[in-house]
Amino acid sequence: MKEFTSCKAAIDLCLNTRTFSIAHLYKEEKTMDMHIHDCYELYYSICGGKQFLIDNRFYCIAPGDLFVINQYESHKLAQIDNSIHERIIISIYPDYVKQISSEHTDLDRCFSVRENLFPHRIPLTKEQQNRFLYYVNKITSADGFAHDIIEQSVFMELMVMVNALYGQEAAVPREDDSKYNHLVDDIIVYINRNILHPITIEELSSHFFVSTSYICRVFKQVTGTTINKYIAARRVSIAKACLNAGSSAMEAFEKSGFGDYSNFYKTFTGAVGVSPKKYAALAVR
Repeated sequence: MKEFTSCKAAIDLCLNTRTFSIAHLYKEEKTMDMHIHDCYELYYSICGGKQFLIDNRFYCIAPGDLFVINQYESHKLAQIDNSIHERIIISIYPDYVKQISSEHTDLDRCFSVRENLFPHRIPLTKEQQNRFLYYVNKITSADGFAHDIIEQSVFMELMVMVNALYGQEAAVPREDDSKYNHLVDDIIVYINRNILHPITIEELSSHFFVSTSYICRVFKQVTGTTINKYIAARRVSIAKACLNAGSSAMEAFEKSGFGDYSNFYKTFTGAVGVSPKKYAALAVR
């Protein structure tokens, strides 16, 4: 299997083949705001970084951390050292994981089970890091006769490993995870509790007793994105989940907290690449 050096190219292949793809990245292709993909993502950090914002939770990134992100979870890397940012991204088509699961082994569990205080992050030991990299190298070096069988069988072994580790780590944050601005933490909690209702900068400013300019500046400084972009990304994530569950475009609009349909249509189409109605049609295939 080809190892990509572009995340976008890897995602495109994953979606086109409806299987999985691997990208080995060394620097940021470009600064990305809060975003979501139509595929699962395994994010393995080789050199570490500073912060990962996934939905309403912050994580500090250390070398050897593995993050498990599903297709509804908006995420963004924040405050990354642009000079060094080496990581491996495995993009996975959701139905593919379900197809290779068995009656007794659900390889989709690490992406679909989202209980309270579950961890997106799996900190790998040195031995586990070596095993993860061994699987990746075996997949990307497979060539010639039966390469497709080797790729799938090794990928299945990798997913067995990830699911076996998922949930074993207590969901206790690292000490460094709390070293960001606590006002931003409270803002994120407030937004997610009220995401289905109209939320304005003025409302947040009044609720937290700070000026609008200050609350916007602090949020952008800590997360790397704006409050309005964060709110929009969370609402698009909710709408995608609704559409995949069989809701109509109008029902997804009503359940995701957008103020009017035209704004919902424009924001969803810009983030996902297709209109809500087209996405709903694709989801039922």
